[in-house]
Amino acid sequence: MEKGFKEWQVVCDALATGRQSIILRKGGIHEGREGFSFGAESFFLFPTRFHNQGQFVKEGEVDPQPEWEVGDEVAITHHCEALWAKTLTDWEAVAALEPYHIWTEDTVRQRFDWEGKGMSAGSIHVALVRLRKLEHPWVFPYEKKYGGCRSWIDLPEPPEGWEENCGFPVGDDAFASLDDRLRSLIE
Repeated sequence: MEKGFKEWQVVCDALATGRQSIILRKGGIHEGREGFSFGAESFFLFPTRFHNQGQFVKEGEVDPQPEWEVGDEVAITHHCEALWAKTLTDWEAVAALEPYHIWTEDTVRQRFDWEGKGMSAGSIHVALVRLRKLEHPWVFPYEKKYGGCRSWIDLPEPPEGWEENCGFPVGDDAFASLDDRLRSLIE
């Protein structure tokens, strides 16, 4: 099974355009006793609709859409490789990441301070991800098993040859420079 990572559509758009290359995550209520972790290094972005996303981001087009229903067509357009992931417990390090994501400071602070489901207050996970745009969207029907407030889902087998002709929104040199800057901020 391929892994899907559920993320707000507006964040998927920011990642797809190269505006953002990090994922900040506290976790969903259905993450299990151990809480959230970046458990997969390779995954497809699965855009979600069930949050009122506009009030939580400082930029980006938010097109409110109804919750997915069984049978709706899901279009997966990007695959990610997580280069590294780290749990941050220093608010100053988290705040220093502000230029590198689209969330409001209040949104990040609320997540950082939240405690529950195996996750302690005063922490948040960050991962640097490299996106590849699929040449053709991978379309399949939405199923009930993709629902719920969880980060990771199992997806069906992707189309054969999906890796061919994938493009990167951020070039190699720019991405290496970003990696260096981010590491210096959080270490």
